[in-house]
Amino acid sequence: MGKRRIKTSDAPAAVGPYSQGIRAGDLIFVSGQLPMGPDGELITGDIAKATARSLQNVRAVLAAAGASMSNVVKVTVFLSDMADFAAMNEVYKEYFTEPYPARAAIAVKTLPKGAPLEIEAIAVRE
Repeated sequence: MGKRRIKTSDAPAAVGPYSQGIRAGDLIFVSGQLPMGPDGELITGDIAKATARSLQNVRAVLAAAGASMSNVVKVTVFLSDMADFAAMNEVYKEYFTEPYPARAAIAVKTLPKGAPLEIEAIAVRE
């Protein structure tokens, strides 16, 4: 089982020594997606818009691997402020359907570029 890099212009380019995503066999690992458009513009003031942008990026990386949000089995959400959890959750539920993926939501001190959240995902191609 080899690994293959996933790359798309529909999500922000990797800004360090990592890939937007990696496919290894039937598994797809989507790197943490900040709330940035492909142009690199960061959304900070509105957690709902920031969550939507991060999830759109996750969706774009999955699409580049031939998968969709319905293939996601695990999500990790990193929040710079746990007070944003409820607002993030309202947007998050618009991107997934039953059975929802397993998820962890973790409060962290800071995120790259001062982002309010970062979302990573693992998916399985069927």
